[in-house]
Amino acid sequence: MHLLKLLFPIATTMLAPFMANGAAPAQSKDIDSLRGSQPNIVFVLTDDQGMGDLACLGNQVLRTPNIDRLYEQSTRLTDFHVSPTCAPTRSALMSGRPPFQVGVTHTIRQRERMALEVHTLPQMLQSADYATGLFGKWHLGDDEAYLPQNRGFDEVLMHGAGGIGQVRLGDFPPNAENVYFDNVLLHNDTIVQTKGYCTDVFFQAALNWIKQQHESDARYFAYIALNAPHGPLVAPESYTQRFIDLGYDEGTAGRYGMIENIDDNVGLLMQKLDDWKAMENTLVVFMTDNGGTHLSGRLNGKRIKHFNFHMRGGKNSPYEGGTHVPAFFRWKGVLDEGVDIDALTAHLDFYPTVAELVGAKLPERMQLLDGRSLLPLLENPNADWPDRELFVHCGRWNDGSMEAEKYQKCAVRTERWRLVNHSELFDITADPSETTDVAAEHPEVVGRLRSAYDQWWESAVPLMVNEGLPTIRADEQPLAKRYQQQLAEQGIPPWEPAQRFDLSSHTFSQTE
Repeated sequence: MHLLKLLFPIATTMLAPFMANGAAPAQSKDIDSLRGSQPNIVFVLTDDQGMGDLACLGNQVLRTPNIDRLYEQSTRLTDFHVSPTCAPTRSALMSGRPPFQVGVTHTIRQRERMALEVHTLPQMLQSADYATGLFGKWHLGDDEAYLPQNRGFDEVLMHGAGGIGQVRLGDFPPNAENVYFDNVLLHNDTIVQTKGYCTDVFFQAALNWIKQQHESDARYFAYIALNAPHGPLVAPESYTQRFIDLGYDEGTAGRYGMIENIDDNVGLLMQKLDDWKAMENTLVVFMTDNGGTHLSGRLNGKRIKHFNFHMRGGKNSPYEGGTHVPAFFRWKGVLDEGVDIDALTAHLDFYPTVAELVGAKLPERMQLLDGRSLLPLLENPNADWPDRELFVHCGRWNDGSMEAEKYQKCAVRTERWRLVNHSELFDITADPSETTDVAAEHPEVVGRLRSAYDQWWESAVPLMVNEGLPTIRADEQPLAKRYQQQLAEQGIPPWEPAQRFDLSSHTFSQTE
């Protein structure tokens, strides 16, 4: 069947409540107060930060007062799930579809490229007259047609590949030498030389752009998609020294330092939104892209396990720790503060939620939306929310081994159950740490979830459009070639934000 027919199997001019198991969610009677309300949206997505990497969720080593304060002021999705690795999660957020259904089965080898037929989240937002900005990590294709500038983003400051310094995989060549500091980035159509620590640079760029939108009274979507705390585990010494002094290894110090730097930047962001009197008409979302990494380290030379929210597994795992992540929604005066929503929710739900929130004009033919709008739950945490099946596969198989890996590193999650690798069954409500396999006691559940997974897999295989593509040499990567051409023709100009906001003189947790 032709790819277009697979991607666009129906015509639609409105949001349909499509989901993986085909059931339609109930609507809250008060949902109209949010639908079409058109807030500004600031979406902070961190990289490889798990549930165990925040003080507000139980980490007793990290200090994250600003995100803790955001947590206290937010409506929180306590059973929120993403994909086990970076590019797949980003594709689901940008498309409203499971990653395999938009061609994303890996983070490298051209298998991170999101199908060009997708009507993207920023394109949808543009239909509602939103300005759109991306600051940080894209990771859905570096070829010209796949770049965010050509997929709905008006303003872009980004690195290449899946991480700064991943030159072999497509990032800019100079970034291999001074990882995370003074990086070469792509600003819209021009490669530029930045100054400073990468996370600070991305927040400074985002804040300057947000300020411009406020001053011009424009609605906007700011996507602050960080590469931190993805490895290599590097942070300014002012953030790592505390952990070194406590006796932690350099890797742990670097990673925890990266997270505390993120926290300071989140505090700066919230402080500026407060200063600009923007909190009442701005939805702030904080989320992470997959489970945590570096789950163990050394303390005074002794091997230790880091706090992981008592979950099994981390990034690139089919267990709960690979997909269960934080998700906080803060809209001052509109969403309730300090409220937990325990329903099973997912990254697939972000696209339809935003589309309803902004009153988007969707094209007559586009991809199915497998997620549900979260607006009923955000209006009423006790709204009816039928059970569902979420399908997980870590992908990342070697070329030609897709079918052999069908039942490896995969899972099906419902509100109660998690079936892992087509064989292990865990009762998440009773055993959230997945310590006891209860498959033998519940053969009917195993059979039902196996059947659902098999049907999902068969529907996904024809849409894996990037399988079998060749590996590209480092010097043939799109952004590497672009860098060499611009260097020869015009050089690499410096980039500075129009205004530098002081990161050291705020603490958002003390402002309200």
